[in-house]
Amino acid sequence: MAALWRNRYAQRNQRMGRSVIRELLKFTMQPDIISFAGGLPAPEVFPLAEVQEAACRVLAERGAAALQYGPTEGYQPLREFICHQMYGYGVKAEPGNVVITSGSQQALDLIGKLLINAGDRVLVEEPTYLGALQAWNAYQAEYATVTSDDCGLRTDLLEEGLRVGPKFMYVLPNFQNPAGTTLPLDRRLELVRLSHKYGIPIVEDDPYGALRYEGEHVSPVLALDADFQTAEGLAGRGFEEGNVIYLGTFSKTLAPGLRLGWVAAPVEVIEQLVMVKQGADLHTSSLDQMLAYEIVKDGFLDQHIRIIRQLYGERRDVMLSSLARHFPAECSWTHPEGGLFLWARAPEWLDTAELLKEAVKRKVAYVPGFAFYPNPTHGRNAMRLNFSNAQPAQIEEGIRRLGVLLKETIDARPFVENKTVGADITYKPIARL
Repeated sequence: MAALWRNRYAQRNQRMGRSVIRELLKFTMQPDIISFAGGLPAPEVFPLAEVQEAACRVLAERGAAALQYGPTEGYQPLREFICHQMYGYGVKAEPGNVVITSGSQQALDLIGKLLINAGDRVLVEEPTYLGALQAWNAYQAEYATVTSDDCGLRTDLLEEGLRVGPKFMYVLPNFQNPAGTTLPLDRRLELVRLSHKYGIPIVEDDPYGALRYEGEHVSPVLALDADFQTAEGLAGRGFEEGNVIYLGTFSKTLAPGLRLGWVAAPVEVIEQLVMVKQGADLHTSSLDQMLAYEIVKDGFLDQHIRIIRQLYGERRDVMLSSLARHFPAECSWTHPEGGLFLWARAPEWLDTAELLKEAVKRKVAYVPGFAFYPNPTHGRNAMRLNFSNAQPAQIEEGIRRLGVLLKETIDARPFVENKTVGADITYKPIARL
C-alpha cells in the first residue's frame, strides 16, 4: 500500500512556502525579460581568473585536505582572515568567535534552530528580509513588527515591541534588503541601549556592508554594543558578554556560488551553533573555504570590492535618474547609499502583486512588496527593485516600461469621492488587474 505522504509531514511544514523570489527567477531568467527581481550580483565582476588560479594552487598544494572532511567551525586561516576584516570595522573578534556557514542563509536557519521554540516571537522591522522569514517560519516563529521609514527601523517605536518579550531582534542596518535603507548612528545607539535595558539580544545581518557608494561608514551594531558595555562599566570579557550575533557573507563580494557565510558571536553561542550545524551538514565545503582563503589572503578582496562599488554605484545612479524621469509623481522610492536594492512605493490602493502580471507581459519584473512582511496584507503597494544585475541600458528601459504601466494604471483609476465634507480623500474600490 502506498504511503499517504501528506499525512506524514511535520506540522511545522504548514508554515513553509516557496520563495517568491526563487519562483520569479524561473521565468524572469528568460533573456528577453528585464529583471529587477533577483538579488543577483553582476556576473561580470566574478573573479573568474583568480578563482581558476587559486583552485589550481589549492589542489596542487593541499588537494587531499581540500577534498577531505574538515572541522565544523571552519577552516582556521579563513576564520582568522574574517577576524582581521572585522577588526577594521571596530570588532575585536577571535577565531573562536567565528563559525563558517554554507552561506548566510544557513546561518539564519541555524539561529532559528538554536533559539526559536514554536510560538516564540521574533522582532523584525517592516519590511524585512524574506529569507529570514522563510527560515524562521519553519520553526513556527511568531513576529513582533516595528515600522521602518527611509532611514530604517523606527527606534522611537521599538520599545513597544520589546515589551511583548521577543526572543531576539533581527535587523539589517546597512543598505537593508529590501528597502536599501541605512540605519543612522543615533538609531543604532538607541537599538543597543534598548537591547540592554530589556535584555533582548540582536541578530545583525550585514551582507552588504562593504558595498557603500556614498556617505560615511557607520559602525556595526556589534561594535557599538561593545562600546556601550565599556561606557556603562558592563564589560567584563568584552565580546563574550555582548548582546549581538553578527552575520556576514562572501556572496556579494566574491561569488554566491561558493556558499560561504559566517556567524560572529560569543564563544558560548558559537559552541551551540557548532552542535546545531553538525546535525545539518557536518561542515561547510573544505574546498570552497580553502579556495576563498587562497583568493583573499593577499589583499585581493579590498581591490575587488572597489571595482564592485564603482560598477554598482553607477547602476544605482542610472536607476535613480530613470525613476525620476519615468515614474509617475504619485510614486516614491528610497535612495540607497549602498547595497543592491531600492524600495519603490505606488499609491496605497495599487496592488503590485497584481500589477506584476501585466509587467511580465511587458517583459519587465520586480518583487512585489508583500513578500517582505510577516503579514502578507501589508506592503501591497510597494516593490523591490534590484540594480546590480542589469546593464545601464536595460535599467533605463525597464524603469521606462514600469513607469508607463504605473501611469496607465493610475490614470485608469475611477474618480475619487469624499465620504464626508472635509474628510481625507478615499478611493472607490475597483477590480484588480
